[in-house]
Parts: sequence; structure tokens; C-alpha cells
Amino acid sequence: MTDSRRQIDQFRKTINTLMHSDTIVLRRQLERLLRSRKRIGEAAFSKRLTQLGSSLEDAAERKRRRLERVPRFDDLSHLPITQAKQAIIDSIGNHPVTIISGETGSGKTTQIPKFCLAAGRGLHGKIACTQPRRIAATTVAARIAEELNEELGRSVGYKIRFQDNTDPNAYIKVVTDGILLAETQGDPWLNEYDTIIVDEAHERSLNIDFVLGILKRLVQRRRNLKLVITSATIDTEKFSKAFDDAPVIEVSGRLYPVETRYMAIGGDEPDDREEGTPVELTVQAIDQLSKSHSRGDILVFMPTEQDIRETCETLEGRGYPKTVILPLFARLSQAEQKRVFAATAGRKII
Repeated sequence: MTDSRRQIDQFRKTINTLMHSDTIVLRRQLERLLRSRKRIGEAAFSKRLTQLGSSLEDAAERKRRRLERVPRFDDLSHLPITQAKQAIIDSIGNHPVTIISGETGSGKTTQIPKFCLAAGRGLHGKIACTQPRRIAATTVAARIAEELNEELGRSVGYKIRFQDNTDPNAYIKVVTDGILLAETQGDPWLNEYDTIIVDEAHERSLNIDFVLGILKRLVQRRRNLKLVITSATIDTEKFSKAFDDAPVIEVSGRLYPVETRYMAIGGDEPDDREEGTPVELTVQAIDQLSKSHSRGDILVFMPTEQDIRETCETLEGRGYPKTVILPLFARLSQAEQKRVFAATAGRKII
């Protein structure tokens, strides 16, 4: 066996151990060089093979540094999903697709990306975690970074429309499902990632449905890609069948007691009962809550952005003591959205 043949065989072995994106690029370069060997001659071939070796060494060094910098974390034993950690790690290691049905409060959104790290994922590419909304993507990324004792944008980043706060060497990247769908236009194989988590799959938006359809084909073509589908409420049997009988792991949730109250509208006589606008009824309900409960934040859901603004303006005029009134909707700036998570001395009405 000639020296060049031994070198080529060694290159091929090494290429398969690199990060996935480097493997794809260097493998193509090597095959292209081999096809041109007769045309360019042995001297030029040897020179380009040496250059390719330098590129391979750089890629191997990137992989080595990535292995050394894998974030460490402590398990959060108070979260129900921690009890299923080993089962999730084993399933990710043994199956291309894992479906996790986790009830609200189980901790699945923030813990599963970390469990993927513990399963050895994130070494050949980033771990993508999708969220249906921008504010969810940014807050989930911030929370995971906090649990890893790192600043946001280092090992954990996020990408939303018009904003990318992700280090090139990050391990976890939280994105909206729309962003992941858009990335398939420039990179149909999603070579940036070695693991993709589709969270909140039960919402079944067009973006999520398109993403799941693309990923169903992709996991069959990319043998090194792992897919995790999670949801609070999901028809696990149908999803399992859609992904070739993928294993299902069910996790209990952690719920707090909820009391349902119905507010009477208008006066006691039927003729006196005139239905008010959503804003008027909301303010009336908050007035009653403020009188009966002096503590506790209040979260209000309104149908439109205009309703949110009108409700905030009306509540501001009420002059509640030690109360901060904050709007929250998608078009707000990042700084304004973050205000709802800031600690306050009094009550927040969001």
C-alpha cells in the first residue's frame, strides 16, 4: 500500500469522527480531489492532499475543544421529569426518535436539552430546541443558561426573527419552529444539528406540521440525527406510528390547585344585565380580586393587542397601590417582554 493510499484511508477514518458539518464538507472535498487525481497529476494531487490534511487537523482540534467544554449540570430532583432521566437518555441512545408525553409542570422544556447533553448529544452538532413563540424561545434559553451557571449566548443561545444570540460553539440553540423551518431552505439536511427537539408539538401549527414532516424524512436519511418530540397533551399512539413505532415515555406533571369562578354580569334583574366589553369585564373582575386578595400576581388573557393596551390604560387609572401593570404581546421589544419576569416588591398584573 502506497503512502498516499494509507494517508487517504486515515483521512476517511478521521473524517467520520469530526463534527457533522465538518464531516460533510471534508468528505466532499476528499472525494472531489480523488476524482480529479488523474486530471491534475500526482504533484498537484499530493499538494492538495496536504492542504486537506491541514483542514482536517483544524476540524479535529475543534472537535477536541468541544469535547472539553461540554457543560456540566446538577439534576433538579424536585422536577418530575428528573425521575425519567435515565429512561430518556437510554431511549435517545438506542432510537432515532423518542416521544415524551409530559404533563404541565413536569420540567420537560428546560431539562430535556440538558438530558440530551448527558446522552452524548451536542458533540457532533448543536442541539436545537423549538418553541412556538419568540418569548418562549428567549425565556427558555435564558433559564437553561442559568441552570448551567453560564451567561446566555455562550453554551446556550437562541434565534428568533431578526435576532440571533448564539455563539458558533454553542451546544444548545433554542429557536422558534418558524426559524427552524426557514433554515431548511438554506440547509435541507440541517447539518448544523445532531439533535432536534420539537417541543409543544400538540399545538399543531402549520410550522410545526411542516417541521415534523421534514424531520420524518430527515431522520431516515441522516443516521446520526436524533429527534425528540415532546408535548403536554399528545396522541402518543398516532405520533409513535407516524415515526415508525418510536418509543413513548410518559412523565407526570406538577400542578397547583385551580379554582374556577364565574362572575355575574349586570344587576339582579334580567333587564339590568347588559353585557360589557371584554375590557370592562376584565377590569371589573380585577377590581373584585384586588378587594378579596391583597397578594399574588394576576395574569390576564385578552383577544387582541388593542384590548391589551386598553386594559392596561384602564387599570393604570384605577390607582391600585403597590401594583405594576405590564402588557405582553409578540410585537413588544425584547426589553419590554423581559419586564414581566423581573421581580417587584408589589403585585404584577400582566
